[in-house]
Amino acid sequence: MNLKQFIWIGKAEGISSLLLFFIAMPLKYLAGMPEAVSAVGMAHGVLFLAYLGSALLNGFERKWKFTSFLLLALASILPGGPLYLDPVVLKREGEAV
Repeated sequence: MNLKQFIWIGKAEGISSLLLFFIAMPLKYLAGMPEAVSAVGMAHGVLFLAYLGSALLNGFERKWKFTSFLLLALASILPGGPLYLDPVVLKREGEAV
């Protein structure tokens, strides 16, 4: 898998989680608009799985440390995590970003 694709997926996943937690969920619970979570939640779910899959593929292909993958997995569950942890992990692995 291409590293640029991984970075793009990470950015999209991070943005989708921020949208889900800070826009769609408040709309659902405060404004009674559950459709916001349905749409954004589905997109975030797909991006979450794509992010973890691409992290695994890149990790195996590029022989990243296991702890780097654990940091990327942690990033995927934090709202916006890939936006700030991906560059740290990729720099640690010596990848040109």
